[in-house]
Amino acid sequence: MKKEKKLKLLEKAITEQGYKIRYEKGNFTGGHCRLRDNNIVVVNTFLPVEGKIYTIARVLSKLMPPAYSPDVRNIIEEFGFNTSNQLPLIEEE
Repeated sequence: MKKEKKLKLLEKAITEQGYKIRYEKGNFTGGHCRLRDNNIVVVNTFLPVEGKIYTIARVLSKLMPPAYSPDVRNIIEEFGFNTSNQLPLIEEE
């Protein structure tokens, strides 16, 4: 599977979890945060495609997926992340 297709699959999976993806410039790798009632994944624009995939895969590996597709699971595991034992999403009160 091509890198761009992997990135698109992960972007779709993360947005289905209620996260917004922001590509920003700066001296950082990326990660997820909660800003005002929004869950956001920030990815460095300057990273190569593999770095962007790694950043999103790392965030996805920490979430409790309802049912990630086998392709998404394979991508996450390809980067050495475990797809079991995830933390639950932060629920709104």
